[in-house]
Amino acid sequence: MTATSMTTTSPEAAAGPETVIADARERIDALDDRIIGLIQERMAVSAVVQQTRIASGGRRVHLSREMEILARYRDALGKPGTSVAMTLLELSRGRI
Repeated sequence: MTATSMTTTSPEAAAGPETVIADARERIDALDDRIIGLIQERMAVSAVVQQTRIASGGRRVHLSREMEILARYRDALGKPGTSVAMTLLELSRGRI
């Protein structure tokens, strides 16, 4: 058995870089569609929380809860996670 016959080539490498890139971009697009849908769902759920809180005499924004969310994203994603969380919070409750 030669060294060449022992080498395995992944299907991605055999397909060529253009195909690999096109397939990966297609997957990214599908993931982005799912992420956008989840963000829209989060916004709708947040609106229910805000409306319920206001109707019961509370404030629209609960700052300690927002701090928990910021910490959760920062812990999971590092410093950029804080920016992601801030954007999600802004989308979900508007600017305060």
